[in-house]
Amino acid sequence: MTIADVAFDVPLAHSFAYRVPDGWTLGPGQRVLAPLRGASRVGMIVTLREDGADAKLKALDRVVDGEPVLSPAHLDLVHWIAVQSLSSVGSTCAALLPPPPAKRAAPTPSRQITHAATRNASDADTSPGARPELLVGAGREKRALERIEAAPGTVLVIAADIETAARWAQRLARLGRVVRLDSGVPDAERVAAWDALRDGSERLAAGTRSALLAPLVAPATVVLVDEHEAAHKPPGPPRIHSRDVALERAARERLTLLLTSATPSVEAWRRAESGLVDMATPPRGPWPVVSVADTRGILRREPLTPPLARAIRETLAARRRVFLAVSRLTSSLACDECGTVVRCAQCAIALAYPRAAARLVCRLCATSQPLPDTCAVCHGRRLSPFGWGAERVEHAVRRRFPDARIARWDPDAARGARAEAQRAAAAAADVVIGTRGALRLFGPAALGLAAFVSPDQLLRAPDFRAGERALAFAWAAAERVAGDGVLVIQSQNPGHYAFEAVARQDLHVFYQPELKFRAELGYPPFRRLAVVTARAAHVDETRRLGEAVAAALRARRGLAVYPPSADRGGRAQRVVAKGDADLPNLLDEALREFTTPRAASRGIIDVEVDPVEWQF
Repeated sequence: MTIADVAFDVPLAHSFAYRVPDGWTLGPGQRVLAPLRGASRVGMIVTLREDGADAKLKALDRVVDGEPVLSPAHLDLVHWIAVQSLSSVGSTCAALLPPPPAKRAAPTPSRQITHAATRNASDADTSPGARPELLVGAGREKRALERIEAAPGTVLVIAADIETAARWAQRLARLGRVVRLDSGVPDAERVAAWDALRDGSERLAAGTRSALLAPLVAPATVVLVDEHEAAHKPPGPPRIHSRDVALERAARERLTLLLTSATPSVEAWRRAESGLVDMATPPRGPWPVVSVADTRGILRREPLTPPLARAIRETLAARRRVFLAVSRLTSSLACDECGTVVRCAQCAIALAYPRAAARLVCRLCATSQPLPDTCAVCHGRRLSPFGWGAERVEHAVRRRFPDARIARWDPDAARGARAEAQRAAAAAADVVIGTRGALRLFGPAALGLAAFVSPDQLLRAPDFRAGERALAFAWAAAERVAGDGVLVIQSQNPGHYAFEAVARQDLHVFYQPELKFRAELGYPPFRRLAVVTARAAHVDETRRLGEAVAAALRARRGLAVYPPSADRGGRAQRVVAKGDADLPNLLDEALREFTTPRAASRGIIDVEVDPVEWQF
């Protein structure tokens, strides 16, 4: 009897055994329909074996794919992804494959099918391939396009979002027909694109994370656009960054891998410094005049300093556009006199300020302390979660410039028809007030002026990546200002190395102190982090579950475990663990008693390894 072990899109590590009907010849990496919990569900065959098992085993219902959609090498890569992200193999396959074809497939002898990707992988020599390359600085996308044009084989461009994938598909169209592998096109088109890449009839493709396992006929080139973007690690399994999967795949298959970024992640920069990734000296391009205004002790009632108000007036008079950057982050405390952010003495990240609790809390080590009466540096008494939101800034700008067309735009918060109306108004406005997502409205050198009203809110975020995010936002804004334009940064921390790097157009100014900070405190890329979230039916049960999870983690050698902290109003408990390269394995072993199915559930355990965005 032939037995198929099938993995489903469920949060279970094990697969399920099914009998293969007589006459069917299937292969690992092929999707089938099989009965599970009273319904017929799509699953992935992970292994086939001959076994004299119980003849009462349920049989497979039908075949979904006429041949395997994953080669043996890619199925092995799926297992690696599942281990690294603590996701199930079935969930990983569901997220990284095109939807099942609508047409019913017949069971086909897969061994008789020529699988282009498998053939090329097996025929290739095993000598080391070229190191991945990080393209940074002015003209990086142009350089990527030139490399794509010169590439001898298949090319896959992976973007962080559908909009960027569509834009790259348009750019590639001048080189030939381009197929799309993202949800921005109909399902049938995605399925056809996958098949066309597999048989080698198409050589140019663009997509998002769901294209990471696309079959590519060798020699192949993969381009990961904006590798630093958090959108490369969206919610849902597998919780792993596209950069990590692309690097692993390139190492296994000897692909040519290009990473592009204006401000590389600290992880990517560290790899370049260590010689694991090639990076040429970032070329300089046109750059605006950068003015960093010291706002310590001021900016209490008016968001526009005199220099910024004057710059807006001059820019509007020249009939050029203005972008005023704001942030929605106001969750920490700082001194309005000297700009000092109240930080955790142990972790050096900003202490979170939940107003309801009236205490400061470290979101990493869970240390709690009462609100201070005075600033520890200047002894000033004006400590507050003060910040300028988009609405308050808009009111002030309208009062100063009543004749200008002014619009607010926060694409991360807007939804539906109202969002489209706001976007249209912002696209036509003279002055746009918005968050980082609003920068998508502007192309390179499209602005006469960009200004950060109060970027200290970014630096105050209770996240060790706060400086990295501030740099990315400010640098992206500077690239959208013309060379003869102006970038104004109003800050209570005017000497911060993120702002200095932008002012000098020199990324090294940022990464040198940032890497030192990360190394001293054991943050990525020097150690790995994971956030374990526990939820139960009631608050008391949730607290006990969080304590039990923390105890289980502490019992495992090689883990540094911080005390559990309440989240979501006590409806969840968060435990942060720190470890080395083997962190996923240690977490899996420590949490097995909580994740193994049992008759009486103790609650829900959610684990995210290597988080890039902290939710508070």
